[in-house]
Amino acid sequence: MKHDTPGKVNPHHAALIEGRLHDPFAYLGLHQEFGVPVFRAYHPHASRMWLQTPDGWTELQGKQGLFLWRGENASPPGRPCRLRIEENGHAWETVDPYTFSPVIGEEDLFLFNQGRLLQAYRHIGARRMTWEGVEGVFFAVWAPNAERVSVVGNFNGWDGRRHPMRARGASGMWELFVPGLQAGDLYKFELRNRDTGHVFVKTDPYARAYELRPGTAARVAADSPYCWQDGAWLEERARFDWQHGPINIYELHFGSWQRKPDGSFHSYRELADTLVPYIQEMGYTHIELMPISEHPLDESWGYQATGYFAPTSRYGSPEDFKVFVDACHRAGVGVILDWVPAHFPTDSWALARFDGTALYEHEDPRLGFHQDWGTHIFNYGRHEVQTFLLASAHYWLAEFHIDGLRVDAVASMLYLDYSRKNGEWIPNKYGGRENIDAIEFLRSLNVMVHEEFPGALTFAEESTAWPMVSRPAYVGGLGFSMKWNMGWMNDTLSYMEHEPIHRRFHHNQLTFGQLYAYTENFVLPFSHDEVVHGKRSLLDKMPGDGWQKFANLRLLLSYQMTHPGKKLNFMGNEIAQGREWNVGGELDWWLLEREQHQGVKRLARDLNHLYRQLPALHSQDFQVEGFNWIDCHDADQSIISYLRWGKDGSFVVVALNFTPVPRSGYRIGVPQGGHYREVFNSDSSHYGGSNLGNGEGLESEELGWMCQPHSLVVTLPPLAAIVLQRR
Repeated sequence: MKHDTPGKVNPHHAALIEGRLHDPFAYLGLHQEFGVPVFRAYHPHASRMWLQTPDGWTELQGKQGLFLWRGENASPPGRPCRLRIEENGHAWETVDPYTFSPVIGEEDLFLFNQGRLLQAYRHIGARRMTWEGVEGVFFAVWAPNAERVSVVGNFNGWDGRRHPMRARGASGMWELFVPGLQAGDLYKFELRNRDTGHVFVKTDPYARAYELRPGTAARVAADSPYCWQDGAWLEERARFDWQHGPINIYELHFGSWQRKPDGSFHSYRELADTLVPYIQEMGYTHIELMPISEHPLDESWGYQATGYFAPTSRYGSPEDFKVFVDACHRAGVGVILDWVPAHFPTDSWALARFDGTALYEHEDPRLGFHQDWGTHIFNYGRHEVQTFLLASAHYWLAEFHIDGLRVDAVASMLYLDYSRKNGEWIPNKYGGRENIDAIEFLRSLNVMVHEEFPGALTFAEESTAWPMVSRPAYVGGLGFSMKWNMGWMNDTLSYMEHEPIHRRFHHNQLTFGQLYAYTENFVLPFSHDEVVHGKRSLLDKMPGDGWQKFANLRLLLSYQMTHPGKKLNFMGNEIAQGREWNVGGELDWWLLEREQHQGVKRLARDLNHLYRQLPALHSQDFQVEGFNWIDCHDADQSIISYLRWGKDGSFVVVALNFTPVPRSGYRIGVPQGGHYREVFNSDSSHYGGSNLGNGEGLESEELGWMCQPHSLVVTLPPLAAIVLQRR
């Protein structure tokens, strides 16, 4: 046996030792050199090494961790090559990683570079597999500006010299199959930038599991198939006419809904046993989870994600999360995930400057840095970034059966000058402020969701007047199913914060929303954003003494549930949480020991069920035919009244009194004569009110009023809403 070139240092050898070898497969493993089979393996800490050949185990010549076999008079070993390694007196057998053929196909690499590899998570990251008859873990990562990329982990002492990866040409992809690794192994990628020579370690952007914070390593995920039991739900979801059906969403944060007595988190499985029955009892149709994608900091609430393909390990494993979703579906509850493609954090171990360059973000901070949140903005014009984000969305919907995505901060994506002054942003190629790449990405996202996942929904948190957000992409819209109605929310809360005596001067805040209520498919949100950062809880926003605060809150929730649009409430609204939401603890469930808070909870539950039961309250939320004003002009008494119509011709009468003054003998018009019964009254003593109302019901009079052919004389309770239904 001879060394490569006696007396000289092979340049490949030097580059390998120094961690600069760009193509380790050209040097390591089994090759033919001048017609002679040559095998090389590198293991810097091994003392001896043997190669299995047709003639048996043959010891290799070692120097500086590089072991060599030259089979001048021997048959070459079979692929993949088996090795026996001795280190510190211990010996074991393994398979050489550098004698396997490439794993990712050329077509998949092409689709990845074109932004169309929707199931990239099946090809990139880490996945257990059997390759060429050997079990192990396949790693792949995109780093086009790296000179060298290595897999490091607890299986190789985090030594970047041990497992340098194969470069897949111009695709920018690096891959390596490492035999013998198991689920649960921790790993990262060590990269060397080709221009600067800087060496750094990054966690895997495509990882499907991570170690628990504050650790930042990715974890090889188990691939045990989960036996889903929600087939009936998925079939029904595909048939569900969501535009005309009830959608009432309970927004929550897993870590602060409830906690254990010692302050620790409940697991996904434990929440399946406690949260799901609560949602059923309360009558919500869906839950919306604040981001559960892996994130390093609790206080970010999940909105600064570092793991776009991994449920956070705070509450358990990916399989545990599947158990939770399955339990929701079997209980008839949909699951919406808050998803954040608008920005990502600057943590040096994550996506930021991943290969030493602005890879996922823009190099120019006028395009690539979000000043408000101190985060990077995705470069939506780069095809590989589109693949990353689209594959993330696809992953949650496909692997976890998620029923919808709520896309955070859409306005910040649409406008290049979002929250920027002159000179702090760069116009698009037409000189405008619209982010053309982001627009096309959002359309692609929505088309993909609606084509690939029948019945799945997308929601836009978009706070501007951008047109056609919830209209199909093929007619020029962004393609979302629904959009949060931030204008209605802001006007309504502003109105409710006024003392009742002053509300007459702000009456237009109740009526203005009807001018645009049907331009989009709107959701009416009282979300987490309205009960943090000094904005106070909904209850605390309400003016007046204690009784009036609770009456105002009951009135507010009643107005939301009877107004056109689908519904969303953040956890705690339904129990009249007294203080702002605190991510560091659970809701103040002890408040339910007080009758006033129990009353609000009963009201929320009854409203939820009433909304689901009466087609008039949900079947035409998005159509102008579903709403008629009875009287929108009674500003002096701060009263509004309207009709809600169902597709089946049914209707209800809604009247709301926004002052603490009872109004008896108040006449309102109705479209049909007959007997009307009070099916809901927020002033009921059952909810903590004064129990003023309309008793057994009302007979209409054939007296036209407010453009209606008949009328009723009703009693309007103070700070209350009533709903009347014709028998």
